[in-house]
Order: sequence, then C-alpha cells, then structure tokens
Amino acid sequence: EVQLVESGGGLVQAGGSLRLSCTASKFTFDEYSIGWFRQAPGKERERVSCISGRSGSTYYTDSVKGRFTISKDNARNTVLLQMNSLRPEDTAVYYCAAVDGIVTFTLRDFESLGSWGQGTQVTVSS
Repeated sequence: EVQLVESGGGLVQAGGSLRLSCTASKFTFDEYSIGWFRQAPGKERERVSCISGRSGSTYYTDSVKGRFTISKDNARNTVLLQMNSLRPEDTAVYYCAAVDGIVTFTLRDFESLGSWGQGTQVTVSS
C-alpha cells in the first residue's frame, strides 16, 4: 500500500518561509507524478504544484509562481515544496498526492487515481 507522509507545516508571519516534505514509503517516486494541493476552510481543494518523477517537469498554479519551488530528493525519497514570501491567503491544509504510471498534473487524475497523505496545516499570519 502506498503511503505518503507530509511534514513541515506550521505558523509563520506573512513574508516568511516554510518547507514542506512529502515522504513516500513502500514505493519510489521515479515513475510517479507527485502533486501538492491545498484546501482552505470553506473552499475547494486546489492544485498548487506538481512534478513528474519520470521527466522532472513541473507545474505551478499562477498564485505561487516565483514564490514556491517543488523538487525531489531522491536519496530520501522525498518531494519538497519550498514556500517563500508566504501570504495569508496561502493558509490551508496542504496535501501531497502521487499517481503511478502516468504523467499528469490534473486535480481530477490525482483525486481519482492517486494516493494521498494526511495533510499538514500551514497558517500565515498578517
């Protein structure tokens, strides 16, 4: 069974930084598409950033471009999301998810095919 564990969330002031980690057990990310998603209270889940384990190609939603960076640490079987210049509107529960065997960056594919972690809370104070 695929297992994903997120860590690194917390409380930070606006303008600050956090680094989220998504660590996989029982599989490696090489053939997976991995995504970070977030859900704020009362809002729908949204896609934040994705990376293809196969090609290394990446995706960022417009609101995080230039502030967030997704990367893979193959030695630790971990996908990182470096979040800089955080804003109060970034406050949400952040989830990582992984889809096996296809290169996809769509929320629909991750929700229908993917394995998900339990989430980590990110709170940005103004």
